[in-house]
Amino acid sequence: MNTPVAAEAVAAPLSGQLTVRPATQADDVFVDDLQAIAFGPGRFARTAFRVRERFPIDQSLSLISEVDGTACGSVWMTPISVGGMKGYLLGPLATHPNFRKRGAGKLLAREVSKRALARGEGHFVLLVGDQDYYCPLGWVPTTPGNIQFPGPVDTSRVLLLADDPELATTLKGSIAAFDAGK
Repeated sequence: MNTPVAAEAVAAPLSGQLTVRPATQADDVFVDDLQAIAFGPGRFARTAFRVRERFPIDQSLSLISEVDGTACGSVWMTPISVGGMKGYLLGPLATHPNFRKRGAGKLLAREVSKRALARGEGHFVLLVGDQDYYCPLGWVPTTPGNIQFPGPVDTSRVLLLADDPELATTLKGSIAAFDAGK
């Protein structure tokens, strides 16, 4: 399997099948490079990064997308709780620029959320992102200001995916550790 760093990804997208697999330690350089390309040096100041500083990502929910064996995207999931309810924070989700508009990011978002919720331990997947991108995938806006992040966040970009459609309007509280929830 070929896993080049993001800077070495092919100049033109390949025509093969898009697949998803678990990330391994061999992907660490690719993911670091990809996040640097996608989010730049300001990524460390983002509020979602503050959450991941406090609560570690779940390595078993770290995924890589590939086309023809070439890594092209990645996603992480962080177990959290909000208002005493267990869930997950999705992100960062990134696709290498040479592979955008092929569905890799959407496939990663769907697959990592499906895997997380299938465990039966968490009730939702939360993220901070564009409504135009995530709402067609099933995410819905939360009630502005109901969820407190450890830093500033644009409340119109806080989105939630859950089996219970009312949860987006009723979930309330500060982001806390996963083991603090039920």
